[in-house]
Amino acid sequence: MSHAAILLPVFVQIALTFALLFWMGKERQGAIARGEVWIENIALGQSAWPERATQIARAFHNQLEMPVLFYALVALAMVTQKTDLLFVLMAWAFVLARLAHAYIHVTSNHVILRFKAYGAGLFVLMGMWAIFAVRIIGRF
Repeated sequence: MSHAAILLPVFVQIALTFALLFWMGKERQGAIARGEVWIENIALGQSAWPERATQIARAFHNQLEMPVLFYALVALAMVTQKTDLLFVLMAWAFVLARLAHAYIHVTSNHVILRFKAYGAGLFVLMGMWAIFAVRIIGRF
């Protein structure tokens, strides 16, 4: 499997993370400019941000949690040459679930739907790790 095939879903996941980061920054700057929050009230990370800024910030922070395991797995799979079509398809499934999770988070924020998208990504990632582990352990 080519490096491009396995790295493309990684690049999409990273693009999602950066997009949410910049959106969060824009929303926070706007809240400060509109006088909805004062710098002194958020200087130590207090939760004084308006609801919309908080919603986008939480969506961003979610991209710094479970995806770390995805990035580590992709790097390990590439180094050990354990990527194949199944791995790439599962990587895309994980990233699509993360995109759905983020979309739900910043739009309706319907918790049950958001949880289902999160769970789908979690189970795909667990499956990827299980398959990878079997492939590595199977070498011995």
